[in-house]
Amino acid sequence: MDHMKRYQQWLSDPSIDEETKAELRHIAQDEKEIKERFYKELEFGTGGLRGIIGMGSNRLNSYTVGKATQGLANYIQKEGTPGKGVAIAYDSRHMSPEFAEIAGLVLAANGICAYVFPSLRPTPMLSFAVRHLGCTAGIVITASHNPPEYNGYKVYWADGAQVVAPRDKGIIDEVNAVTEYGQIQRIGRKEAEDKGLFKTITQEVDDCYDEQVLAQRICPEVVKQMGDRISIVYTPIHGSGNLPVRRILDKAGYKNVFVVPEQEMPDSDFTTVGYPNPEDPKVFTLAKKLAEEKSGDIIVGTDPDCDRVGAMVKDDKGEYVVLTGNMVGALLTEYILSQKAEKGVLPKNGAVIKTIVSTEMIQAICDYYGVEKMDVLTGFKFIGEKIKEFEESGSHEFLFGFEESYGCLAGTYARDKDAVVATLLICEMAAYYKQNGMTLYDGLQKLYEKYGYYLDGVKAITLKGLDGVERIQKIMETLRKDTPKTFAGRAVVWAKDYKTQLFKNLQTKGEETSTMPPSDVLYYTLEDGTWLCVRPSGTEPKLKFYIGVKAETLEAAKEMLTLVEKDLDEKVATI
Repeated sequence: MDHMKRYQQWLSDPSIDEETKAELRHIAQDEKEIKERFYKELEFGTGGLRGIIGMGSNRLNSYTVGKATQGLANYIQKEGTPGKGVAIAYDSRHMSPEFAEIAGLVLAANGICAYVFPSLRPTPMLSFAVRHLGCTAGIVITASHNPPEYNGYKVYWADGAQVVAPRDKGIIDEVNAVTEYGQIQRIGRKEAEDKGLFKTITQEVDDCYDEQVLAQRICPEVVKQMGDRISIVYTPIHGSGNLPVRRILDKAGYKNVFVVPEQEMPDSDFTTVGYPNPEDPKVFTLAKKLAEEKSGDIIVGTDPDCDRVGAMVKDDKGEYVVLTGNMVGALLTEYILSQKAEKGVLPKNGAVIKTIVSTEMIQAICDYYGVEKMDVLTGFKFIGEKIKEFEESGSHEFLFGFEESYGCLAGTYARDKDAVVATLLICEMAAYYKQNGMTLYDGLQKLYEKYGYYLDGVKAITLKGLDGVERIQKIMETLRKDTPKTFAGRAVVWAKDYKTQLFKNLQTKGEETSTMPPSDVLYYTLEDGTWLCVRPSGTEPKLKFYIGVKAETLEAAKEMLTLVEKDLDEKVATI
């Protein structure tokens, strides 16, 4: 169906309200705007929905949220246990509370109880609540760190993790089967509450969550000595981390926590940053200013739904520098394993899980401590899936999981990345190093000396709209068809295509088959161990490039990284 046909369909649909139709008539002469809003249905993908807020089939609004929830309700009726209900959380974005209520009322109309948080909460708290309340599923309304015009809708299952195959496909099929907005059932809030099908989640869930997070501390005794000697600057970047992060740090015994006042309160426009992503150093401009005033030992910032965390520390020149997601992941892996080993509580069957695009330094750390390292596809749901496997088989004990995009988890109380526990552990680690006369920057240099100079680069090119989608597809298709033979003068040994699931050794001509689910990812390993990976983002209009190098010195690693990045840029530019 073309965009004009979809547009007309919305205008004539009796189940779409008059106010919406008036807004749509207002753009009647704007062919480009109609096309952007209606060139497709907003796809319910494996992670749920994410899109620009507005009216139209390719936008996030009460109708597309209602359709997704009706599909989920139909799936739960067929496959799940409808009597157990669904937990719902939301963050500080535009329309988040409204979309959360719509989802709850659609579920209630279908006879499924909705347990809804009374105000904004971090995504990991939703993951915890699903398990704690014994729900069949969970929904969180968030677009994570996307720009302000976006919102999204993510679905979790009973284990507290985002849905994975084959369940994700089953839900997608049910959502796609809702072909008319008239099929969406919905009742009023009062009726839903009177029937006991719309309930507000109580403070007890927050308290139990806090308990579980605090149980992840490795050396609480360090904070007893250092709690009033370490200075922490924190920014929730206008999101849902403000109260939980401060509460946890307070309960853990940190006395000097300074919150960036301009970014403390929820703000759907993320006025001070625009793009609220802790991966972007610009979001820390105000935090750095405050840290200089307060002699901050560590700066931490969490994204709007508080599942990702960014950190900055002083380098050897006294300047605040970024610790990337890979650096934080490596530091935390070393800290958790070394301290557990020292205390004699490192399990024989321990496992650390990372995504394929995260730093290979983890392999070296895990080898040193005799712990198994496992790789999964990009997306924390695959780490959540592994934790569930461990629980069912008893094969491994989960120690830590992380991805380079600033997300990690310690403990199994939640099954998604948790910036609350990450902040707690980063601060504990900073206190531990300070007690030993070191900064986290010094700690990182020690890791390089111990394991080698692993450096990782992440780059993204933003390609918006319909043209952007086509450009991303063209780049992926070209690289897939014509495998590069070299990068920066080093021969490609392995070319791994996670979509076709075929891994080819270009030197021996040998082939292997991937054991992971199909995914649109290309991964190259070079003769010197350098690796590169290319994949479209699942949540933003971006093509992402990842590079990992290892060298004898930091200078050599930086040089190699620059050469590979330059070559990759040139190759993509010719496509």
